[in-house]
Amino acid sequence: MDELKSVVVAVAPADHRPRCERLRWVRYFLAVFGPGIVVMLADTDVGSVITAGQSGVQWGYRLLALQFLLIPILYLVQELTVRLGIFTGRGHGELIRETFGPFWAWLSAAGLAVATVGALLTEFSGVAGVGELYGLPRGVTLPVAAVALLVVVLSGSYRRVERAAVAVGLFEAAFFFVAWAAHPDPRAMLAGSLDIPFTDKAYVYLVAANIGAVIMPWMIFYQQSAVADKKLGPEHFVAARWDTVAGAVITQCVMAAVLIACAATIGRRTPGASLDTVGEMAQALAPFLGVTVGNAVFGAGVLGAGMVAAIVASLALAWGLGEVAGYRRSLECRPLEARWFYGVYAASVVGGAAFVGLWPDLVALNIGVQVMNALLLPVVLGFLVALARRALPQGRRLAGAGYALVVAVAAITCLLGVFGALSGAGLLG
Repeated sequence: MDELKSVVVAVAPADHRPRCERLRWVRYFLAVFGPGIVVMLADTDVGSVITAGQSGVQWGYRLLALQFLLIPILYLVQELTVRLGIFTGRGHGELIRETFGPFWAWLSAAGLAVATVGALLTEFSGVAGVGELYGLPRGVTLPVAAVALLVVVLSGSYRRVERAAVAVGLFEAAFFFVAWAAHPDPRAMLAGSLDIPFTDKAYVYLVAANIGAVIMPWMIFYQQSAVADKKLGPEHFVAARWDTVAGAVITQCVMAAVLIACAATIGRRTPGASLDTVGEMAQALAPFLGVTVGNAVFGAGVLGAGMVAAIVASLALAWGLGEVAGYRRSLECRPLEARWFYGVYAASVVGGAAFVGLWPDLVALNIGVQVMNALLLPVVLGFLVALARRALPQGRRLAGAGYALVVAVAAITCLLGVFGALSGAGLLG
């Protein structure tokens, strides 16, 4: 990178050098940005949207502060992922296999598969729910969505897939309009954020669901594999971290926007209502936003969230299994050159769409999937911290106060997630 800088400065006329420098840095950041933004947009998937909405309906603004408290935790987790991908050049599953052996690699892949299946069912149920808002049956919307997802990945390189995912994910900005249109009361937001019912099991259960909605196994597998597939090196580390910061802030602001919108409308008029599907949430918002605007805006946000998450989760599984099993895996390969990689992706997409089409009653699934993610946290974060301690080169490994801080944050996050899930399910106390 220093050599490139010197060349640019040497060949540019003196009065053009500042402009050349700015353009060089813009191109540099644009070339690196992508994996963090994409994975974070996918993080705000359909299940997460429903979890945030249910949090606002049942508890008003009492879970709002949690959304912002999770930003540094989310960044910390995904920054370790970026660090591992850049300084080892390996995907997550491949690095676990090399460091701890095949058994532990397959164990991590099994957790990834479970989380991916749950995610895909929620994404496609969300897509189907948006179609039903306009009277379209699942037999129409699900095949169209599946074909679109196959075309995006099977016909493009990594950069094309990344750009398509970002473009689709930007529809999530619709949730900010929904929150603004709900006209929330700032004083009620502040008072609610400070009123925390720690002893209520239903509240603690939703705390676990929100934590599980933020940290998911397929996010870690995807971002580390994407960094490796994009051939990012140590010189890109700073920009990749900013990519992750931006994504972490965006995704949690989207979650907060959904919670605020539902708390300011449905939660204020009918607190305690149960809204488990996209259709129910859109219909409940209709009296406040209008049927046409409510369906269009909320539907656009859910569709963007569901489609980008389906791409990321399916690719994460295809990458993860390839790293453990050893088959060829890269978006830079053509489908016939990496049959297993594209086959796993296609099977995930088609299988998820078919299951939702044949098994339409997925009411309790959305929040349940997030709680399942919370129960997987000890395995997910355990591997991540262990790799950051053992697999990174000297000088980049976690050590000293930084290592203690990461272990403490991971341990507290795991305890909150697991305790909330077990307590809310009635398995504790």
